[in-house]
Amino acid sequence: MKIYKLKTETLALVLLILGVSISCGTFGQKPLTIKGLRDYYKDYFPIGVAVSRKTLSGDEAKLLLQEFNSITPENAMKMEAIHPHEDFYFWRDADSIVNFAQNHGLKIRGHNLCWHEQVADWMFKDKEGHLVTKDVLLKRLKEHITTVVKRYKGKIYAWDVVNEAIGDADDEFIRNSLWYKICGEEYITKAFEYAHAADPDALLFYNDYNTERPVKRDKIYRLLKKLIAQKVPIHGVGLQAHWSIFEPSEKELREAIELYSSLGLQIHFTELDMSIYPWEKHKRQKREGETEYLTPELEQKQADQYAKIFRIFREYKKHITSVTFWNVSDRYSWLDYYPVQGRKNYPLLFDQKLQRKKAYAEVINFK
Repeated sequence: MKIYKLKTETLALVLLILGVSISCGTFGQKPLTIKGLRDYYKDYFPIGVAVSRKTLSGDEAKLLLQEFNSITPENAMKMEAIHPHEDFYFWRDADSIVNFAQNHGLKIRGHNLCWHEQVADWMFKDKEGHLVTKDVLLKRLKEHITTVVKRYKGKIYAWDVVNEAIGDADDEFIRNSLWYKICGEEYITKAFEYAHAADPDALLFYNDYNTERPVKRDKIYRLLKKLIAQKVPIHGVGLQAHWSIFEPSEKELREAIELYSSLGLQIHFTELDMSIYPWEKHKRQKREGETEYLTPELEQKQADQYAKIFRIFREYKKHITSVTFWNVSDRYSWLDYYPVQGRKNYPLLFDQKLQRKKAYAEVINFK
């Protein structure tokens, strides 16, 4: 009987193909080191992940440090969380995330400075409960952005400054939010100006979803082109990438990347996940008969979709300067409660036991 000796790297590859995930260990007397996403993509772009304070300890933290080299606070820096009252800022969760990143040499994307959701009512109202004037609201926005950005100056390298300002309806350009009702489009330009003044070295992004769908894509392009023409300090566009096994098509994704990059802006894919259900905007109750399992067929479709988009990402590495997954693993995803409360989703590269899924092997397959 012949005995074959395998090099450590060869053994690691064989184990990965067989679905065995190893974070550390020994083979004989030699350390067995398994590369993470951050290593596979070191010549392409940083690979990030959205985190909460809970993510920073235990087995998820260990996986995070093995696989990723950039983090984004999922909720800790949103207005409602960090600035719940006019005269009070809650820094604990955001500070812990920034400190973790600095202690472990991770890049940090700030998310976000201005959004129509997850913002406390006081921002828009006076003591009598009436809507404030444009001057008052812009003053509050400036104070908020200046305070938050200056606190993390030199630590956060990029900010999602304005989030989801484009309307979803085909005939709606700017979303008819309270920001828009009170300030018009000016709140968008002012938000970028305030952020730039607070940290002139930070990269500033406009961030949105459904950015590859033609109608919304063209509206986002129109906004970006207008901001550039007005010499607003904007450096990139964040494409959220809340996708599914059904979309986007290769044509849609390529056309979107080429259109946005034609403006000379950096592209960050900021909130990547791959739902096993079709995309829906509005919350609803779970329907009878809706599956809650990642069947072999669904898992293969998900792997194929991940393979396609990362192949395209690699082709456009000149323009794509960051890719961030929205949550660490299938153990927890925001898609478990949105848009359907209690319907389990499996949208990420790691399963509920933090093991690499079939999609992971496709993402690191560069052939």
